[in-house]
Amino acid sequence: MWTYTAARDTLKPGDTLNSTSSLCSAKGKFCLGFIVYDSLNSSQLTIWSTTPNSQLWIASRDMHVLYPTGVLTLDKNKTLKIMDQGGTRLELCSAPKRTSNVVATLLESGNFILQEVNSVDGSTTQVFWQSFDYPTDTLMPGMKLGVNHRNGHVWSLASWLTEYNPETGPFTLEWDPKGRELKIKRRGVVYWTSGAFTSKRFKQIMMRYNVSIVSNENEDYFTYVALNQSSPSQWLLTSTGRLYDFGGFDIARADNCYGYNTDGGCQRWAEKPTCRHVGDTFELKNGFFRLTSSNSTFLNDSDTSLSISDCKDSCWKNCECLGFNFLFDIDQTGCQFWTGMNWEFIQDFNGDSTFSFYLLKKSPLNHGKHKGTWIGIGIAAAALLLMVLCIVCYLLRRRKFTLSGENETKIIENELLDLMKSDRPTDSNALQNDGTMRHDLSVFSYASVMAATCNFSPENKLGQGGFGPVYKGKLLTGQEIAVKRLSKCSGQGTLEFKNELVLIYELQHKNLVKLFGFCIHGEERMLIYEYMPNKSLDYFLFDSTRVMLLDWKKRFSIIEGIAQGLLYLHKYSRVRHDDGNACFAMDKSLELALASHSDSVLQPLSSLFLFQISELLRAKSYNSYTEFIAVAATIGLL
Repeated sequence: MWTYTAARDTLKPGDTLNSTSSLCSAKGKFCLGFIVYDSLNSSQLTIWSTTPNSQLWIASRDMHVLYPTGVLTLDKNKTLKIMDQGGTRLELCSAPKRTSNVVATLLESGNFILQEVNSVDGSTTQVFWQSFDYPTDTLMPGMKLGVNHRNGHVWSLASWLTEYNPETGPFTLEWDPKGRELKIKRRGVVYWTSGAFTSKRFKQIMMRYNVSIVSNENEDYFTYVALNQSSPSQWLLTSTGRLYDFGGFDIARADNCYGYNTDGGCQRWAEKPTCRHVGDTFELKNGFFRLTSSNSTFLNDSDTSLSISDCKDSCWKNCECLGFNFLFDIDQTGCQFWTGMNWEFIQDFNGDSTFSFYLLKKSPLNHGKHKGTWIGIGIAAAALLLMVLCIVCYLLRRRKFTLSGENETKIIENELLDLMKSDRPTDSNALQNDGTMRHDLSVFSYASVMAATCNFSPENKLGQGGFGPVYKGKLLTGQEIAVKRLSKCSGQGTLEFKNELVLIYELQHKNLVKLFGFCIHGEERMLIYEYMPNKSLDYFLFDSTRVMLLDWKKRFSIIEGIAQGLLYLHKYSRVRHDDGNACFAMDKSLELALASHSDSVLQPLSSLFLFQISELLRAKSYNSYTEFIAVAATIGLL
């Protein structure tokens, strides 16, 4: 029916390879032919190595070819395909019609290619298809792992379903071009990574290979060759997740990854059963299970698409599962589980039993875990109770002081209102020093203050002190005011506010800024002062233009105002105070008044007075020795 060829490594158009023949590479290192994998009269087109004897590539792992009628042919139309008595099973590639000298060759690298060759010397002109682009469970030197951006094709390994079933299994080996690392996944979940490729090596792979990594707009891939060319190197990904080299050593053990451990490149899983702990593993042992009561169960899952790793995953997630194994011996598919507490495993130490099971082995670190858990719970409960008692005591004490503080605040507020209703005079000395009697303070409404300051707009802000900002305002009467708004977090409470108000209330002098009144609204505390439009004395002293407005007559008047203010504060006010950041405010007529809108009402003055007076005197050229002596005496008096 077909013409059979005796060609050693090549099929020419019209040649056919049947189930009883094979192609072998030039030196016989690799062969291609049909191999039977089960008892269902089906086979697969396979490439295997002769040393070591192992299957490396399968053409149609998820599509069976009837045995013994399966054939591989390169027909007259230059199409390479697999057929059986049912017709074409798989078309591997069809070369362009205009090409000539098309052949299919098994190379010494183990790569089976459909190519166009030179008619003179037989060299390769172009390759149309190659088996290396469709790896199965084995990676050979020169194979790629990655992605072809031109057509979206992905190069990756996929394990067999079981040790005896070549269908696509649960584990894959992939190249991650972004992380520049190899990854083993099980059903899409990352079990193992090689670590990023840095300094010409992977963290989790021994330096036995020469690695090449290519990244460009056409493709991203990883490939390798063994450093020791004398020994064969082939990476095999098993159905349990183990990756090893036929050279005789392991590359990765994803079968030992349980989601909690990170040794050897294992990765943590996002979802882990709460009943499994660090150190818990499964062990393969010979023996049998014996039922001790009827409360335990024996479960089966006859799904033939399940591998032993699927059984392991299901048992790991079931907190009552003690062990598992495959259900069907013929191809090791399906699952059987032993669940419940009333199973006893009888281990065969003599090796007479032919039955093997995967048993859950609890970590020794967890034997005393329940006892330790109860001790921990007891300690935590005692600590929590002590904490609750401390919080209750704190809240009760705080409530006591809060109530006390609230009562004190109400008393002080009432005193402020009484102060405004009274008409008691200021110190009698005030009359003799400023020639006027003080005005009664006013209680301003919160609405009037808000309207005067345009809702405390930033444009009206004059400055910022430790106890709060100061704003310029204008009342409906046209009177300009300065509003000192006490900050809620300034630390100045109702008592401090009262003390400051009473203190300024007692002080009235033409060289002191006048206090018009105050405003209390909820937690808001505000003092309403006379507004001084010409700012402070240093505003004129340290400006080259404005200082020209201060002739000697005006300077002397300012010095006199400072002296009058000082004299009143120190001799007649009977007020104890410190010295500090005082402000020499100037009215429209450049008359000076002592003021402070910052951290206290009366603050240290002496050193600042002397400094600014000396500045006033610097530009003065004295007309006589007598005038100089008079000025010096004034400074000495201050």
